[in-house]
This record gives sequence, structure tokens and C-alpha cells, in this order.
Amino acid sequence: MLLTLLYLFIVPLLVVLAARKWPIIEKISPMVVLYIIGLIVGNIGIMGEKSLGVCSNVSNVVVLISIPLMLLGCDFRNWSAKTVLKSFMVGLVSILMVTIAGFFLFRGQAIKADLTTEDFARVSAAMTGIYTGGIPNFAPVAKAVNLPQHLFLMVSGYDLVVTGIYLIFIVFAGRSIVRWCFPAKEQSPTLSDETETSSETQTATDTKSFWQKVGNRAIGIGVAVVLVAASYGLSLILPLENTTAVIIITLTTLSILLSFWKPVKRLEGTFDIGLYFVYVFCLAVATMVNVHDLEFSKYLFILYYIAFAVFGSLVLQILFARLFKIDGDMTLAASIALINSPPFVPMVSAVLHNKDIILPGIAIGLLGYAVGNYLGIGIFMLLR
Repeated sequence: MLLTLLYLFIVPLLVVLAARKWPIIEKISPMVVLYIIGLIVGNIGIMGEKSLGVCSNVSNVVVLISIPLMLLGCDFRNWSAKTVLKSFMVGLVSILMVTIAGFFLFRGQAIKADLTTEDFARVSAAMTGIYTGGIPNFAPVAKAVNLPQHLFLMVSGYDLVVTGIYLIFIVFAGRSIVRWCFPAKEQSPTLSDETETSSETQTATDTKSFWQKVGNRAIGIGVAVVLVAASYGLSLILPLENTTAVIIITLTTLSILLSFWKPVKRLEGTFDIGLYFVYVFCLAVATMVNVHDLEFSKYLFILYYIAFAVFGSLVLQILFARLFKIDGDMTLAASIALINSPPFVPMVSAVLHNKDIILPGIAIGLLGYAVGNYLGIGIFMLLR
């Protein structure tokens, strides 16, 4: 367990340091490097059950800690509720359209696999719950529409495969897609700009000693841990089943409020530390993927259906975004927030070098949490 912890926290640090020495790593993206390392380590037979358990626990913790750390450094004046609602509606409509279209496209294969139309409608309902409300909405929707256990396992298993591939695809090609599909715009200070912008304040920062800088970052981590603990505590008090949504809503709200407090605003480096925790998360998730456990059966069409829904929704979102003049970075953040859930938005922020999409992206994902159950059940009633 100790070796696994050292692996999860030291390897990302080494990759970040290597990226400073070899620019090619920065161009490829440290996240891509960490995904590759994680996949190799996780599939060569050296990770036992305890190690995988550590990876799971660490991924759950660090992804929560990264949210306040990255939000504390955001400028919340660079987005509006109108932008969030517009991006959310575009993402929602895109997902519903491809899910319904996929139902009719793959219904013939479902019938050949001895699935009734009603059972296949249950699959569509479960997918709608996942891709509009996230995994927390999957189980409630599946239970509400009486999704059979074997189909529940198929949908959840294939979802992990497709969304994992989608995440890697976004890391590899997300920025190129956005810059190619959307005209260049004058951007607010971003991750890459921070280095240049910080030159104005670099003199003041350099006057601080090494231990002062370490102290500031340690305080930032401490603040994040306290916020996560408070959010988790509130989720235990409130009589709600969807504790994930409660934790993220509370964590986001507290982080936003605290970001306006001057002592916190003076803490430099919180975003960089948050990004480091995102790297740890990426390594942990990749390490848990065991490609040897993937079994293909007569329900392989469900995998195709999910892939069609996930990647097809991105294509539609891009088209609608161009039509309604929505920012490309926001479009990609909305897609990840709905498909992979809000905690993955900071990762997209790092890929796009734009930290101003974190808060609206999380807001879009939370709106999805709110409507996912209703839409899932509604799709079942429509298609059955």
C-alpha cells in the first residue's frame, strides 16, 4: 500500500519535472504520458487487489481536492448564467438526439440478441441517465425502469470502456479540435498565459523564500481538505441519496465564496497544485483499467450504441455551438461535464489551458445531475 501511494504521488511529480526539461512532454501533455504509464503498470500483473483499492480511494479523494484548489484561482467575472444555460441546453439536446437515433439504429441488432423493444428502451433510458446526469443517476434510472441485472452490468462495463477512450481522445485531440472547429478568439488569462502574465508579478513572487512558497501551497491544500471534509459532512447530514451531487454542490459553493476572501486570494500556486492532483487522478484511473477483463459477447452492439451516443453527441454539440455562437472551450467542457461528470472538468481546463471554464463546466454537470433521472425515465416511456 505504501509503495502504491509513492507510485501515485511521485510518478506525476517526476513527469511534471521532466516536462520542464523536455518540452516534447508538455506538447504531448503530461496527462497522456501518465495514462500510458498507468495502463502499462496496471496490466503487467504487479498490481494486487490492495493496490487497486488504494488507487480507487486515492482517485476519489484527489479529484475532490483538485476542485477547490483550482477554483480558488479562477476569475468568476469571465462567465455568465446565460452562457451556462445555452451550453447546457445544447449538450442536453445533442445527447437526447443521438440516444434516440441510436435506439432505432441498433434496435435490429438488439432483437437478434433476443432483447425485446422494451428491454432495449430500458438500455436507452439508463444511457440517458448516465450522459445527462452522470453515474450517480445511472442506478436510480436503472431501478426505476427495471433494467435487468445482466444488462445493467453490460451498460456499466461498456460505459467505462467508451468514456475512458473518450477521455483519452479529449486529452490527445481536444485542444486541436476546438482550435480547428472554432475561430480564434481573444482569450482571458489562461493556464499558458499565466506564465507570461505572472511576469508582471514575478519580482514580488521571487522575493519570497522557498519555504514561504511551500507554506502558501500547504495552506492551500489545507483549505481544500477542510472544504472537502465540510462538504462530505453535509452530505451525511442531508437525507439525500445522491451524495455525490451534494458534495460537489457544497464544495463548489464554498470554494467560490472563499475565493473572494483576500487572504485566500493572496495564496499563489493553488491552481498548479490542483493540476498536480488532477495528474495523480489520471494515473490512478489508468492503473485501474485491466484490458484483460474486457469480454465481448452477443451484446457487443451495446458498446457500439454507447460509442455512437458519446462521440455523436460531441459532433452535434460542435455543430450547434457554431450555429448558436457558443465558445469552443465551453462546448468541450459541457461535453465532458455531461458525459464523464463534473469532476473531470478541471482536466479539460488543463488540456485547453483555460481555467475560466471550470466553474461553468461544473455548473453544467450539476444541472445534468438535477434533470438526469427525469430524462432517463422520460426516454423509456417514449421509446418502449
